[in-house]
Amino acid sequence: MDFTPSEEQTAAQGLAARIFGDLSTHERLTAAGTGTDAELWKELCAAGLPAAVEDVGLLGLVLVLEEQGRTTAQVPLAATCVYGLLAVAAHGTPEQRERLLPGLRDGTAVATGAFPARGGVHIAEDGALYGSVAWVPWLRDATHVLVADAERGLWIVRTGEPDVTAVPVETTAPWSAGRLVLDGVRGERLGNGQPGAYVDVLATARTAFAGLQAGVCAGSLARAVHHTVTREQFGRPLSTNQGVLLRAADAHMDTEAIRVTAYEAAWRHDEQRACAAQALTASWWASEAGKRVVHAGQHLHGGTGADLDHPVHRHFLWGRQLDAYLGCGGEVLEELGLLLAHSSQEGAS
Repeated sequence: MDFTPSEEQTAAQGLAARIFGDLSTHERLTAAGTGTDAELWKELCAAGLPAAVEDVGLLGLVLVLEEQGRTTAQVPLAATCVYGLLAVAAHGTPEQRERLLPGLRDGTAVATGAFPARGGVHIAEDGALYGSVAWVPWLRDATHVLVADAERGLWIVRTGEPDVTAVPVETTAPWSAGRLVLDGVRGERLGNGQPGAYVDVLATARTAFAGLQAGVCAGSLARAVHHTVTREQFGRPLSTNQGVLLRAADAHMDTEAIRVTAYEAAWRHDEQRACAAQALTASWWASEAGKRVVHAGQHLHGGTGADLDHPVHRHFLWGRQLDAYLGCGGEVLEELGLLLAHSSQEGAS
């Protein structure tokens, strides 16, 4: 395994770090409230970052999403890349790629996904889609939704259709989420309904959002380190207390575990190797370790961490949202266990 980024991946990460660092400030995030930073999204698209994902691969996307997570930038980058660009590029027909990818590359189209499949959407005998999904991230911004039906088939649905309703929903993280209601809409099958498309998109999503969680945790920890180094108690910095050092060290190790498992899953995906177990592993670490890190970030801020207007609280909210998105730790661990048991049985036979 070699996780060393290519020149293109390093350039994309550096560009993302600069744009997010310059524009995703505490003041702009406060002004955005629970909505999307439209100007930041335009800047990212003008710089070609969404379009670059097709060239830098999933590992490149993970590196870019780390930079987004560090600043908790409120843009639908992960959703558009995972459920739009990468999904259509991998599983769409030549006609679908030609028609859909240009808008997703330049940001005039925004994609999201009604994932994972939980049986909320069904196909009627006439082929229309009915049902609802309790919440879909960035739905209020989306022009297209990748819907997974009860049979794990994938459908592209346009949010502007009269039989599609998006009801605003507020979640822990300010992701412009909404409740998706489908009342007989004619969706567009992604590609030719190839087996394994749903599994691949879900594994890609879990890996990408684990990378986002690594950035959220890194940002939370960086704020905690700055606070404990500069804040004095009894004439010395808080960081000199052994308990503070140990808590920060544990948070650092957890963050690195999320990062390296996300890198491995992304690298294997880009190398077209089996990565289902690695994606689940990254997702488990993002859930279990992620919530430990963001809790530690708040704890190390002491009373300041209880201030809902403090930047570290935003990392806490994002970390807890990512903890449960696409399956919480227990659900993911069960799925991983079943996958490993099935693989073991196949090997024995």
